[in-house]
Amino acid sequence: MSDHEDKHEESLVEKISEKNKGHDSSSSSSDSDDDKPSESSMKAKVFRLFGRERPVHDVFGGGKQADIFLWRNKKISAGALGVATVIWILFELLEYHLLTLVCHLLILALALLFLWSNAATFIHKSPPRIPEVQIPKDRVLEFAQALRFEINRGFAVLRDIASGRDLKKFLSVIAGLWVLSIVGSWCNFLTLFYIVFVLLHTVPVLYEKYEDKVDPLAEKAWHEIKKQYAVFDAKVLSKIPKRPLKEKEKKKD
Repeated sequence: MSDHEDKHEESLVEKISEKNKGHDSSSSSSDSDDDKPSESSMKAKVFRLFGRERPVHDVFGGGKQADIFLWRNKKISAGALGVATVIWILFELLEYHLLTLVCHLLILALALLFLWSNAATFIHKSPPRIPEVQIPKDRVLEFAQALRFEINRGFAVLRDIASGRDLKKFLSVIAGLWVLSIVGSWCNFLTLFYIVFVLLHTVPVLYEKYEDKVDPLAEKAWHEIKKQYAVFDAKVLSKIPKRPLKEKEKKKD
């Protein structure tokens, strides 16, 4: 009887230990399952260029202008790039002047329409229908308001930079203007505008196609820039004396 009771107790102990092992394994699996979403969420946070969280198409406004820049409509995109190239060739390579070009085009158009209108009576055909062109008032006012808003915002940004509140923004703007002045000494405004126009029609569509390869490289470059800026801040910017807040408040008063 004692042997039978001992065996029974041992079987109970084994069952309890097996249950505990099963509970531990289930808890560990549940813990691992809890860890999985955190890992997936970490993977989901991928570095994007310029810190964007939207697709490239939405960054460009998501309208017709985005379709043109990203070549959604290849005919319109190729036409816009072709027209810009023809204008650049006429004014830059052939050294055509704007006033001369406009006058020659008007002479050609008016001469063709005039001859066609007078010849229509002799060849028994209908004269050309010349449309009545008028500039809509609402569109002009909307454009003027948008332009006024952007100019005022630019003045506000310049005023904020000149007030000496943000040294980082001041240095970045000075560096940008210095680079722009160097580029301006290499080429005139028309060539610079054409280069920017071509870049807008090529770089975004290439980035959208290869963004998974470009973003990791951009992340490494961004981390390196932050390291170099931290060194520059520690050695130079932090040693520049700053105006105390009390003096600023007194001057305001």
